[in-house]
Amino acid sequence: MKIGGWGNYPVATTDLCSAYTPDAMQALLAGDRAILARGAGRSYGDAAIGIDRTVDLTRLDRFIAFDETSGLLTVEAGVMLSDIIATLLPRGFFPPVVPGTQFVTVGGMIASHVHGKNHHRDGAFGRYVENMRLALADGSILDCSKSTNEALFRATIGGMGLTGIILTASFRMRRVETGLMRQETLVATDLDEIIKHCEASRDWPYTVAWIDGLARGSKLGRGLVFRGDHASCNESGPGRKTLERWHRPQKAIPFFFPEGVLNRLTVKALNEIYYRRGASNQANIVDWGRYFFPLDAVSEWNRVYGTRGFIQHQCVIPKSRSRDALGMLLERVSQRGSPSFLAVLKLLGPDDDGLLGFPMEGYTLAIDFPADTKSLALADELDQIVVAYGGRNYLAKDARQSRSTFESGYPNLGAFRELRRATGAKRKFSSYQSERLGL
Repeated sequence: MKIGGWGNYPVATTDLCSAYTPDAMQALLAGDRAILARGAGRSYGDAAIGIDRTVDLTRLDRFIAFDETSGLLTVEAGVMLSDIIATLLPRGFFPPVVPGTQFVTVGGMIASHVHGKNHHRDGAFGRYVENMRLALADGSILDCSKSTNEALFRATIGGMGLTGIILTASFRMRRVETGLMRQETLVATDLDEIIKHCEASRDWPYTVAWIDGLARGSKLGRGLVFRGDHASCNESGPGRKTLERWHRPQKAIPFFFPEGVLNRLTVKALNEIYYRRGASNQANIVDWGRYFFPLDAVSEWNRVYGTRGFIQHQCVIPKSRSRDALGMLLERVSQRGSPSFLAVLKLLGPDDDGLLGFPMEGYTLAIDFPADTKSLALADELDQIVVAYGGRNYLAKDARQSRSTFESGYPNLGAFRELRRATGAKRKFSSYQSERLGL
């Protein structure tokens, strides 16, 4: 059948099947066919589409153990982040790192080494994984941790499912007093002010910035910085449930929007409304879902880009060179006029937890574009800037970067390829992305 990622671009043909138990997974690994594990399908491009066979892991969705004293949680790889939060937040626990959506699996979070709004302080998700069980190319199952099969453990964190199939994982949850967030919004009139606010917010656990991707001239890079922390019981206010689940009703987009609905004029208007609304609401207490996962309130929001889909260009630039590179990237986007409502900037800290991990100390910029000829050409131009400034693109968001762009940004690529060859993973685990990039 034909499937795609969250961006609905590209769409590719694969043999899709499911595994309900670890034993069933071992049976699927028998024989010569190549295979790839797929979680909730929230990677944007072709990273979770197997060249030959794709196995859906969402049926491996059992909670195995939870130690309330230490916060150590053990689950199967197909367990959804949303189910973890719904189950454990009422007991006073929250995941150590979350990406921009709760509708992802634990296996996918490890394979993508997801980072969140707290990377500048706490690192990415792989840092909190204590051990995992991994099915290898020959069907054998290994326990992997920082002290056992360490090389395979580090390669699997951020390895995009190309070292083996994660069956179970253990990681530590963090204690929280409430399910609410104390949020402050800082208004920035240009890119320099955005960066100044991000640097001034380093002591806040969570920080993220929205940028108006169409602003030009003296307003280039204008936006809003949202910084937050878990609210205490004293801050939650009288009469509020402190560990409530997020019951905000979902709105759904029932069909793909017609082509052209998102254009320069409509996006410019939306950006202006969003900027002014944020500027007028600068300090408040919000639900955890509204702070961490605002887009989850709209089901199937990816359909606004139409049937052709969309791409996201997400890069990270080393800290010392970030300001110049970000200015060039935003200037190029505003010049080309490609409509993008979603432009997000985050400050990342040092990270060496995954052999092929994306984060490095610096700034990461993510921008969505419709998947048309104009945007694909623009993305190639942005790649040239990324390479020139020593940055790299995020594999979980990638749908189209070239092999040369990829190879320039990942210094541990040689070691990753050698481990794949030595363990037999190269012949067994392959995706359309791995074939495109020579992994």
